[in-house]
Amino acid sequence: MALTDVAIRNARPTGKTQRIWDGGGLYLEVTPIGSKLWRLKYRFDGKEKRLSFGRYPEVSLKDARTRRDEARKLLANDTDPSAYRKAAKAARLASAANDFETVAREWFERMMADKARSHKDKVIARLQNDIFPWLGKRPISDIAAPELLTCLRRIEARGARDTAHRALQNCSAVFRYAVITGKALSNPTDHLRGALPPARPGHFAAVTEPEKIGPLLRKMDEVNATFPVKCALRLAPYLFCRPVELRTMRWTEVDLDAAEWRYIVGKTQTPHLVPLATQAVAILRELQPMTGRWDYVFPGRDDKKQPMSGNTVNVALKRAGISTREEQTGHGFRAMARTILHERLGIRPEVIEHQLAHSVPDPLGTAYNRTKFLDERRKMMQEWADYLDKLREN
Repeated sequence: MALTDVAIRNARPTGKTQRIWDGGGLYLEVTPIGSKLWRLKYRFDGKEKRLSFGRYPEVSLKDARTRRDEARKLLANDTDPSAYRKAAKAARLASAANDFETVAREWFERMMADKARSHKDKVIARLQNDIFPWLGKRPISDIAAPELLTCLRRIEARGARDTAHRALQNCSAVFRYAVITGKALSNPTDHLRGALPPARPGHFAAVTEPEKIGPLLRKMDEVNATFPVKCALRLAPYLFCRPVELRTMRWTEVDLDAAEWRYIVGKTQTPHLVPLATQAVAILRELQPMTGRWDYVFPGRDDKKQPMSGNTVNVALKRAGISTREEQTGHGFRAMARTILHERLGIRPEVIEHQLAHSVPDPLGTAYNRTKFLDERRKMMQEWADYLDKLREN
């Protein structure tokens, strides 16, 4: 006879365990101390088993029957309800252990260990202030692009566009790490390309809007300066290297036939290779008869054994009528390239970062390599030079 709520409420302890059956293997177990517990008796692979559904009245008669029916559906599909429950619990625990904050902190400890303290502090502060409060406890595998975009929009709304872009880069690195380590199946930041407006210039002024680049380049072409300085101005946007690397370029580092420039990055003391677009090769070939007799591609005005002054490019920009405080600096060509290559030309961030001579963490433990993504970088550098020429000629 099926159970009723009245019968359950009236059931009293008798000093020994009682079983009051409902049907389909479901019964109520009344303990000697008066606890009323739901149980399901079933057989799987010829063995008798029990499954607990909780305590009455927290679990009502209706809820107990629903759970019984769900268990019997599993049995009909040759699935042990008890094993299924254990697997589901393990999945929940794994999901909780792989929430975004846990994975992000693991990434931070592993991949940022060799970074400067100031940089590490900025990265973790962005995550703690702008991402963790909203996504920190979410399973990383469940986070979708719109959720992350909401956090980034919140940063953008307070006027911190550059911070929003940097937070996106940090989150992208965390998700890549999660995919590689099996904690997530995909990287939702792949769907956020172009979702944020270009970052406003930060410490180094930079033009990052394509419609403003053409006029900027035309001003640079028309500047009244010496031929080597004009060549340096023409090369700066094509190469988007650090200004100190451009002005200390040596002819022995340049292979015009191979269209390559190889040097040691002073900031990290690592070898670096810059593929040269045809436009860059043409500029250097034109300059070589004039400065090729000396060590430096851009020798100093008074002492040819020394490189040109560190402020030469910025002075030339000012002479061209370009504000280095509000518009463009020599260093700002890096921000220009980093922003537009990714957002407008669709180049992967890791390829751009390698070309910028940043030491990019590799979750697989591969050492920093001057030839990383070299084929993609060759194609990118030519595509970038062609893109700049089109903007200049528009």
